[in-house]
Amino acid sequence: QVRLVESGGGLVQAGGSLRLSCAASGRTLQMYVVGWFRQTPGKEREFVAVIRRDDIITYADSVKGRFTISRDNAKNTVWLQMNSLKPEDTAVYLCALSRGWGPQLNHQGYDYWGQGTQVTVSS
Repeated sequence: QVRLVESGGGLVQAGGSLRLSCAASGRTLQMYVVGWFRQTPGKEREFVAVIRRDDIITYADSVKGRFTISRDNAKNTVWLQMNSLKPEDTAVYLCALSRGWGPQLNHQGYDYWGQGTQVTVSS
C-alpha cells in the first residue's frame, strides 16, 4: 500500500520561503515520476513541478526560478523549496506518483496522491 505524506506548509508573508516534503512509504520514489500540484477551491489541480526517474525536472512557468524540486533517495522523500512566495501561490499543495513515462504535467496521469498541505501567503 502506498502512502504519501506532505508536510511543511504554513502561513508566510509575501517574499518568504517554505520547504515542503513528500515522504513515501510502500513505494520507492525513484521508481516513479513524482509531481507537485496545487489546488484552490473551485479550480482544477494545477501543475507545479515534476521530477522524473532520470532526474529530468520541469516547472510550471508561474514558479520557474522561485521553486526547486529535489529528491532524497536515502530518505525516500521529495522536497519542494519555495522562495519568493506570492499571495497567488496560496493553495493546498499535493504530491503524487505516476507510473507513466514522460513529463506527466497533467494531474490525470498520476496514480497515487497525498492528502496535501496548506500554504498561505499573506500580502
